[in-house]
Amino acid sequence: MTDPEHVENVIQSLRALQENSLSIIRLSEPTSATPTSQRTSDVSASAFENPSPASLEADLNHYKELFSKLRFSYLEQVTKEKFLRAIVSDPPLIVENSENTELESQLADIKAVLKAQKERVAEMVAELDARGRDLSRHYETITLQTTLLSSLPPQIEDLNQTLVLLRKQNQSVDIETTNPSLALPLPATLELLEERQASLEEVDAQLKSLKQVLPRQTRALENEERELQMLELERERAVGLAREAAERKQESGGADDLEIRGMWLRGVERGLKGMLEVEA
Repeated sequence: MTDPEHVENVIQSLRALQENSLSIIRLSEPTSATPTSQRTSDVSASAFENPSPASLEADLNHYKELFSKLRFSYLEQVTKEKFLRAIVSDPPLIVENSENTELESQLADIKAVLKAQKERVAEMVAELDARGRDLSRHYETITLQTTLLSSLPPQIEDLNQTLVLLRKQNQSVDIETTNPSLALPLPATLELLEERQASLEEVDAQLKSLKQVLPRQTRALENEERELQMLELERERAVGLAREAAERKQESGGADDLEIRGMWLRGVERGLKGMLEVEA
């Protein structure tokens, strides 16, 4: 476990670093010690209080336009000054066509060099822009991680208190008398777990086989229930016939039609035997 004092020292160091907040250099601030006048451009000054990528891009475009106008004005004034000096000089400065051609060739070379330097500067600006965005993302990530890290010590302290409380509760309960399985060491616990899993797999196999036998047993039970219903109907029919026979016997004075017919047939048999003198 990490030493709490070491964690606290790390957090204090990160907080000390965060006190020196990172910010983009403001264009309104002077680059030298000489005091300058207040800003006179039409760009909103509130953007420099809380700079953002959009406001900085707007200011960059604004200053590009200003520098372009300043460059045009400077070239215009320099050209006028040279022209006036050439006119009023004594003797006047006369420029030949060959000199203009030579100057144009030198100007073309200078423009090529300037173009190459501009391309190099554009590449450097793009690289600096990408690096700046990357650093900004890293700074935001570090700030978020620092915030999360500062919230960890109270959580760790709460967890430690909960752990101490649970240990006290565990010591106050006699585990060996309540459930000896909870007091087993790790190897015995793993062995018991394997035995329980094996018995569970055996029960699952038996359950699967019983599920396969269940439809056949269900059909046999349905057949037996139908046979039982038929036997119940026959029993009720036989009981009804017996009850009717008993009622008829009572109504005929103690003998039913079958008994009377049997007595008559026996009497006829005796009479015939007497007439025919047949020994019984």
